[in-house]
Amino acid sequence: MRVSGSRTGDEWGRHADGSVLLCLPQFVASPLCCPSRASILTGKYPHNHHVINNTLEGNCSSTAWQKTQEPKTFPALLQAYAGYQTFYAGKYLNQYGNPDAGGVEHVPLGWDYWVGLERNSRYYNYTLSVNGKPKKHGGNYSEDYLTDVLTNMSLDFLQYKSNYRPFFMMVSPPAPHAPWTAAPQYQDRFKDLKAPRDPNFNVHGKDKHWLIRQAKTPMTNSSIQLLDDAYRKRWRTLLSVDDLVEKVVKRLEVRGELENTYIIFTSDNGYHTGQFSLPLDKRQLYESDIRVPLLIRGPNIKPNQTTGLAVQNVDLGPTILDMAGYNVNKTAMDGMSFLSVLAGSVNSTTWRTDFLVEYEGEGSNVADPACPLLGPGVSECFPDCVCEDSFNNTYACVRTVAPSADIQYCEFDDNEVFVEVYNMTVDPYQLSNLAKTIDQEVLEKMNHRLMMLQSCSGQPLSVHNTTRVCVCVCVCVCVCTHSITIDWLF
Repeated sequence: MRVSGSRTGDEWGRHADGSVLLCLPQFVASPLCCPSRASILTGKYPHNHHVINNTLEGNCSSTAWQKTQEPKTFPALLQAYAGYQTFYAGKYLNQYGNPDAGGVEHVPLGWDYWVGLERNSRYYNYTLSVNGKPKKHGGNYSEDYLTDVLTNMSLDFLQYKSNYRPFFMMVSPPAPHAPWTAAPQYQDRFKDLKAPRDPNFNVHGKDKHWLIRQAKTPMTNSSIQLLDDAYRKRWRTLLSVDDLVEKVVKRLEVRGELENTYIIFTSDNGYHTGQFSLPLDKRQLYESDIRVPLLIRGPNIKPNQTTGLAVQNVDLGPTILDMAGYNVNKTAMDGMSFLSVLAGSVNSTTWRTDFLVEYEGEGSNVADPACPLLGPGVSECFPDCVCEDSFNNTYACVRTVAPSADIQYCEFDDNEVFVEVYNMTVDPYQLSNLAKTIDQEVLEKMNHRLMMLQSCSGQPLSVHNTTRVCVCVCVCVCVCTHSITIDWLF
């Protein structure tokens, strides 16, 4: 999601006293909810945490995930080894609450206070797991609008938590996910807003993977109206998230905890809205889908800075553990702590330049009745028979972000091993696939680097600090520091 155009930046800046770092760019390990959220929690790439899609069969909140990965998440480490009181509120993993995987009675390891949304995104008429007990909500705005319910529960935690232990808090409102139900007071906002008309908007992806090439260009008027309407509705839902951020920051301020608290604001994936004539979804390898905002404020952050160093959501867990003084070298996480980046003590010569993006496509074994000409194997089809996914929309990319190069190289796991290569320096909208024109030796080097990343497990991490930190996350993320030395951890 884009940061510009919302009140979030204004509310953030009003309370930040200058100590804000806008980290650009940040990328996700996979452009889909459950695999990306699993990467945030574990600090691992999908090939290591084995969550491949949003289904139970794809390991999304499955019993296998619960047994093998939940004990190793960074909140579990904070709680077990760093003495943290931990709080979660909102959407967890898409299949959370599935009766075949423990139902809402299952409380993931690592959480003292648990408010988990059953299954996927809703705004009304949903069930929350409150410390393992189901609580049903209806359709009354003042009592049931989910973003506001999460806000109030978060404020209660901040008010009544122990003042003698550091805390970690993660708030995960589903907004702006469909069905895009705004609070009543915001339903008429942004009447004239349209999806950005970027250079790749409503442009045929003629040199791209077949799934992108099948999109109809130009889009029909009805498709454009659909995506513009969805874009407006998304922004309306985010106004309640702005309210959440403002109230949490104010509560920290009133309690005298703001200045020793790290706050992190981010998302699990992007969205495309008309890029290469694809209407409404994610799942693709392009910037619109894999790049997300990352805003951070907190102690010892160099004020009002941006950085061109590439961080990824697998880096969030290691960074938060590093903030807490936990020795991240003890973990098997693939990500790296960027705490030293926040302090302005790392330059481009010492920071990682390559990272991995992975996605495993989904399809149907039978043809969509509305789009019979496409045959079986596709899914997520829109009314104009533009399908957003397929079994062979399975790919892996290596992205290189360095002063000398900004290159993306992607390989598809299909019959032709289709390749896409983009020079992001001169072609930021990914209009020209260079795979057929680039030097063969360069292609081979990129292929070798990709294979190495796909076989990796664990990365060198930064040296831990010696202070203990509280963390609050709003996917959105916050962290509060207590300068208590915990030498016993190491």
